Amino acid sequence: MQIEKNVVARLNYVLKDDDGAIIDATESRVFEYIHGFGNLIPALEEQLSGKEEGDRFQITIEPEDAYGLHDESAVIQVPRSRFDPAVALVEGNMVETLGPEGRIEMLILSVDGDEVTVDLNHPLAGLRLHFDVEVGALRMGHPDEIKHGRVHPGGHHLMVGDSTYMGDWEEGQEVDQGVDQSNEQGQTRG
Repeated sequence: MQIEKNVVARLNYVLKDDDGAIIDATESRVFEYIHGFGNLIPALEEQLSGKEEGDRFQITIEPEDAYGLHDESAVIQVPRSRFDPAVALVEGNMVETLGPEGRIEMLILSVDGDEVTVDLNHPLAGLRLHFDVEVGALRMGHPDEIKHGRVHPGGHHLMVGDSTYMGDWEEGQEVDQGVDQSNEQGQTRG
């Protein structure tokens, strides 16, 4: 099997910066994604297309093709009063808030009296990313995963069978979702 749209791939990777410092690594955790839904940096997902279990490769991704360049206009000062008193305003802490378009993460750069300087850039903005990747197990995405565009950890939908999306299955093709899919007439949905 090759990695293509709707395939769930398990990856082992080490991500480093230009100095060779490890930024992230899968090590003892499982990392899976469903291909073709934009869940990875586009350049990395493109490189994974066509790969098979056991394939290994290295890729360097420029900042413009990853999380963008560091935007100085995204470093702003915010009045301390705008933060919930329960938030630890400590230099180096990541905090989050809800904005008009959803969740916003920010890095606390400094706290000076009533002013807090935050960086709204992605933490990896401006960095060239060096990936060492090994492709692990591959499988077709479950119809619910395809419908939602993401992997369901632990298979929580595999036993629920809430799917109304049957993917590109042809009429009469058997679909094994790990649940009884017979309708009241005893026919199998396909």
